[in-house]
Amino acid sequence: MVEVVAIARGVLILMRLVTFGLTLGLTLISFQAYRKKRSDKLQTAFIGFAFISMGVAVTNVITQLGAEAGGNELPLVFLQMTETIPFIVGFTMLYLSLYR
Repeated sequence: MVEVVAIARGVLILMRLVTFGLTLGLTLISFQAYRKKRSDKLQTAFIGFAFISMGVAVTNVITQLGAEAGGNELPLVFLQMTETIPFIVGFTMLYLSLYR
């Protein structure tokens, strides 16, 4: 049973790294598009993807901290609340870039 849990944790870490890599790739592509065209829509989209990448990174760090925190849940809840802020900003910027 312990081996299955260790394998599952390894797969989870790998999946999180892939997710973070994909968000960084999207951020890089959107930045390159913005540099070529210099439009407000592309700038807003780039900022949105950058914040979403930041949110993925923060989520991974907070998940690691939560696993080590044990039973102390209140600080973990506040950390999880703050991890949503980059996602809110990022998706708002993407919404604005598509709405304009």
